[in-house]
Amino acid sequence: MRPATDTGALSTFTSTIRLRLRVPAKLRNLELVLLVFAFAIVGASIALVELGALGSVQGPVLALGAGLGVITLIIHVALRFAAPQADPFLLPISTMLNGLGIAEIYRLDISKNLSGWGAAGVRQIAWAAMAMLLALAVLLLIRNHRVLQRYSYIAMFVGIVLLLLPMLPGIGQNINGAQLWIHVGSFSFQPGELAKIALAVFFAGYLVTARDSLSLVGRKFLGMRFPRVRDLGPILVIWLAAMVVLVFQHDLGMALLFFGLFLVMIYVATGRLSWVILGLALFIGGVLVASRLLGYVQARFESWLDAFNPKVYDAVGGSYQIVQGIFGFAHGGLIGTGWGRGSPGIVPLAESDYIIASLGEELGLAGLFAILALYLLFVSRGFRIGFVGQDDFGRLLGVGLSFVIALQVFIVLGGVTRVIPLTGLTTPFLAAGGSSLVANWIIVALLLRLSDSVRTQPQLVVE
Repeated sequence: MRPATDTGALSTFTSTIRLRLRVPAKLRNLELVLLVFAFAIVGASIALVELGALGSVQGPVLALGAGLGVITLIIHVALRFAAPQADPFLLPISTMLNGLGIAEIYRLDISKNLSGWGAAGVRQIAWAAMAMLLALAVLLLIRNHRVLQRYSYIAMFVGIVLLLLPMLPGIGQNINGAQLWIHVGSFSFQPGELAKIALAVFFAGYLVTARDSLSLVGRKFLGMRFPRVRDLGPILVIWLAAMVVLVFQHDLGMALLFFGLFLVMIYVATGRLSWVILGLALFIGGVLVASRLLGYVQARFESWLDAFNPKVYDAVGGSYQIVQGIFGFAHGGLIGTGWGRGSPGIVPLAESDYIIASLGEELGLAGLFAILALYLLFVSRGFRIGFVGQDDFGRLLGVGLSFVIALQVFIVLGGVTRVIPLTGLTTPFLAAGGSSLVANWIIVALLLRLSDSVRTQPQLVVE
């Protein structure tokens, strides 16, 4: 005869098993509901673009968009088996942002009478399909994020090589005054977008091993503990790398993104504000010196500080783009002109650098706030994934990857609205460009893998 205590233990064990099985199903079911909502919003946006700009709903672009929806559902099904406890919000948010960007790019193609492969919207759909498939491959190949820690220094080497590739003669390509692209045959790519992921992996691996020496040793000054001179090596190396990108590649945005990523990760690892103060002093000092010695940086500052000056406005590479973007925001007002009803094509590079201004004109301040709320939710989920993790590498990697998205959005929006100088970075998921899209979808895949690992912890399963 079985003792009563054994029956109680068996019952508790059975309920625990049921709970572990039901929570992943609930997460994936919630994700599916959110995906259906995202598909509806994106499909309605494309239809409204065609109604507003053409007067009738056309079929081809909607059909291509449906193809992306199928790929998204394939990723969802793969998550049910490969990462059943992954965060349910990341995939729907990324899908909606990507779809809204495609809708606005398609709207700009209509204003320019572009169609077929010559249309940026069609190319963006192709890049989105490739990016999603690569994200699926990353999700299936990397079954445990801790594996990446073994390759921290390989990631550093890969990141540096990717940053330097555009400077090589023969394959390096200068576009709009910036040496950011490589060109092989008919294929163009911006390797710096992938470099930010490789460097985030390296920073996380390095800071896990060097955290104690960076946080516990040093002298106090003004109530803060500053590092020793010999411990300043990492931040000086990163500062020099950022200045190389700024000087030789003419890329203020990537230099700021690169250096800001390292500062945030070293602050999270050590908890010492002194590292942030030293880093900001180094970067601001370097940029101020560059603004005096480098003509293109000086031009960016003039366009920022004196945008409405007729001389600056009419100058080659002046503030024409900034001012037109501001006029677009003003034209949109609170609720916008409506899909297909504005004139966003007046702004140069409206589909890439200035897609935020294009969306602000046609969706208004309310629509722009909704988009920013999606970014806020995405970043907050990424931070949550990082902070509830038990291993230090996963915590730093989650925070670093999420902060890349947050900082990039701030830099782009700040440049378009004249809060900071214009840098040339593109808005994650929204802007035209395959390089950024591929990198951002890989970030989504890594965060999904991290969140699945985090939720295997008992306290999160019970929640």
